[in-house]
Amino acid sequence: MSTTSPPTPAAAPPPALFHPTVARLTYRTLLGSRRALILFALPALLLVIAVAVRALAGADDTTAKEILGGFALATLVPLIGVIAGTGAIGPEIDDGSVVYLLAKPVRRSTIVLTKLTVATGVTLVFSAVPVLVAGFILNGNSQQIAVAYAVAAAIASVAYAAVFLLLGTITRHAVVIGLVYALVWESLFGNLVPGARTLSIQQWALALGGRLAPDSTITSDVALPTAAVLLIAVTAAATWYATRRLRALTLAGEE
Repeated sequence: MSTTSPPTPAAAPPPALFHPTVARLTYRTLLGSRRALILFALPALLLVIAVAVRALAGADDTTAKEILGGFALATLVPLIGVIAGTGAIGPEIDDGSVVYLLAKPVRRSTIVLTKLTVATGVTLVFSAVPVLVAGFILNGNSQQIAVAYAVAAAIASVAYAAVFLLLGTITRHAVVIGLVYALVWESLFGNLVPGARTLSIQQWALALGGRLAPDSTITSDVALPTAAVLLIAVTAAATWYATRRLRALTLAGEE
């Protein structure tokens, strides 16, 4: 009499890294509120400045670098990152609606990664793309300046989204702290104080994006290997700790 062995249980599927419903809700939060007005206004301001400068001064590489580096990368990109990163999760924590999300059978890591993906995508669209367009307007991408700064903006977008998403899980004052970082540290100290530049996401991104331009056209105070390591480390650490903070939130009724 033959016997049949019990079927081997199927291996559990790997955890999902992206949840469409969470992404849709996050997009709605970011683009369906007053934040959307600022998201559209900042890139529009950059393009208006680029058109005006080109019309008044003509194509000039030095002017293009000053506007793309001094305004776009130092101010516009971190501000967009603040709006997208903190807005991806901060409002849900502030008004308590996050408990409904946490009650769903969705891993905390999936929630964080999905919101980070959305925040990064929004930051890319509203910062890197306008930087590229503005660069072509200013000097027609002479010496690859437009492409280099656009790539730097794209790289910075990932790190900013992660850092400001983390802030949204830590404090109710994430927007204020993010604005202080963007306007004081990145825009002021990051451009004026040499020692502070080594701890600037802007400088790390410049080290990578600047490699696309001819030598000495776009420079950074941080060496390329160091910049790459710091960008990866900060992004990974911020994502990991944001997941940990989300896991620590207590659902209503569990206390």
